[in-house]
Formats: sequence, structure tokens, C-alpha cells
Amino acid sequence: MGYASYLVWRDGGGFQGPAKLPLILYGSQLALNWAWSPIFFRAHRIGLAFGEMILMGLNIALCIQQFYPLNPTAAYLMIPYLGWISFASYLTYKMWELNEKDD
Repeated sequence: MGYASYLVWRDGGGFQGPAKLPLILYGSQLALNWAWSPIFFRAHRIGLAFGEMILMGLNIALCIQQFYPLNPTAAYLMIPYLGWISFASYLTYKMWELNEKDD
């Protein structure tokens, strides 16, 4: 992920060039990734954590779409991350479903 963002920053002129939106999307998905753990583990809001993961997955997909024109390799490097988030979203949904009365 970090190397992918570097490739986009390098090839897209940083925040002064066409890489601005892709880098903002990258930063926002990092913030969403960071926010998941406190929502899930500290607040025990499994349904909210699932919704947050859906937003994160959409954000990552948009990030991949925006990375591709600037550096296809950077976009490809993000695909395993999207796969992991998809699987983790499924697990979070199942936890929510099994604990529905608690959320």
C-alpha cells in the first residue's frame, strides 16, 4: 500500500498534480482503516464496524480506479488489500449477524 501511494505520488506530481485526488482517497482509506478497530473492539459496535468496512471497501475500489491511469502497478498492488477487506467485511457481517441482539 505504501509503495503504491509512493508510485502515484511520484508519477502524478504529488499533491500539486493529477495525483491529488488519488492521494486524498488513499489517506481517507487509511483513516477508515484506523477507525475500524476502536469501533469494533472498544465500542463493541459490530454493525457500525460493518458499515464502516463497506465504506472502506468502496473507498479502496475508488483508490484503485484513480491509481490506474497514473501508475497501473500501483493499482495492482492495492488489489490484495481490497480482497482482504472484502473477506474481513464478510467476517464482520457474520459476527454482527450472530450477535445482533447485542448491537
